[in-house]
Amino acid sequence: MKNLQILIGGLGVLIAIQILAGCKVSKDLPAPDTKLPAAFEYASADTANIAKMPWDAFFSDPELKGLISEAVRHNNDLQIALKDIEAADQTLRQARLGNIPSFGIQATANTNRPSDNSLNGLSLQQYNFSSKHIEDYNVAANLSWEADLWGKIRSRKAAALAAYLNTTEARKVIQTRIVTDVAKGYYNLLMLDAQLAIAIRNVKLNDSTLNIIRLQFDAGQVTSLAVQQALAQKLTAAGLVPQFEQRIAIQENALSILTGNLPGNINRQANLNSVNVSGPVGAGIPSDLLSRRPDVKQAELALAEANGNVGFAKANLYPSLSITAQGGLDAFKASNWFTIPASLFGTVAGGLTQPLFNQRKLKTAYEISKVRREQVVVGFRQSVLVAVGEVSDNLVRISKLEQQQATAAERVNTLLQATSNSRQLFGNGLATYLEVITAQGNVLQGELELVSIKKSQLDARVDLYRAVGGGWQ
Repeated sequence: MKNLQILIGGLGVLIAIQILAGCKVSKDLPAPDTKLPAAFEYASADTANIAKMPWDAFFSDPELKGLISEAVRHNNDLQIALKDIEAADQTLRQARLGNIPSFGIQATANTNRPSDNSLNGLSLQQYNFSSKHIEDYNVAANLSWEADLWGKIRSRKAAALAAYLNTTEARKVIQTRIVTDVAKGYYNLLMLDAQLAIAIRNVKLNDSTLNIIRLQFDAGQVTSLAVQQALAQKLTAAGLVPQFEQRIAIQENALSILTGNLPGNINRQANLNSVNVSGPVGAGIPSDLLSRRPDVKQAELALAEANGNVGFAKANLYPSLSITAQGGLDAFKASNWFTIPASLFGTVAGGLTQPLFNQRKLKTAYEISKVRREQVVVGFRQSVLVAVGEVSDNLVRISKLEQQQATAAERVNTLLQATSNSRQLFGNGLATYLEVITAQGNVLQGELELVSIKKSQLDARVDLYRAVGGGWQ
């Protein structure tokens, strides 16, 4: 009974230590102050943030939304990221069990026949034991626990939690990239469709001009040089057709792979002119980036993980307190094994261990963990700078591309009028074939440039959406 009281008293001490434990010896380093500006340059006065819009609300084209939805469900990079989250979750579950006592039950039975000339044999003879065997029957519960005196286990838990959350942010980073890549690939496909149509239309226009020049050549009004230059102009436009068809096929294959499918055709009914570029572009305020951009959150979580690693490394420098307890039934005879309370026993032991010979190794590990943490701090600052820079860049792009689009559209309209006038004047003998060819060549380049600018405008909007932290919802 006394042994049982000792066991219960030992468990009480263990609980008391658990309550008093957790004195962390390392101080966490907070995220540095980034001193962000109050607003973005080139941003509108409206502080609304498009990052708060889910991707299926930001994009209006149903075919584009279908492609993004399929990519989010089936993209292989995203599936790998989900598996990383599962693995980190298992690590976190294990870390949360860090200072739960280990508990086990064992039952043993043994017999020993000592030598008559041994100490045990002589003892049996001295006490007149009828049996020449020493028997022992034992069933016991074992308990082992390490007190978290210096926050070692708590630091390990914090690092594991930060690592788990980091994997969830990594999934968001991948999804935002996938949403951006699919959208830009889709818009690139629409641009190539438009450029192919322009090239085919220009081939027909040049073919009509070539026929007129050939008629004039047959009538002796122009030389063969005029025919050759008109034919070369037509072939220049015709050479663009297979180029655009090749790029369309390659872009369709890339989009198919992004959606987790084999390379193939992409169905689309929209055209580039039908896509609106005048929707909302609110970038919010710079401080929103700290909570919205998953890569910035990753950098912040990396600092939390580094803090945990530093705390764990420093706690290893201090003594560790381990407590063990054992209690159960023990008897020399099987018939008395379960005789209670006579067969009850209990033991409690505590041990304090201070590392000595590997102290330099542990100190080095601690110093390295602090250096790694400083690197993470620098990385956090850099991630914020990059985030602010990307938002600013895309706001400038949107503003300046709008001006370029207006100028390019006016230039194309002027060239179309010039082409029409040159053909009429050429038919009446008031313009040369060179003026007609030059006007048609300028229209081709102008129209190709105009659709390229339109596509750049759409890309800038998509990049801004990603830069402010949108796309992972």
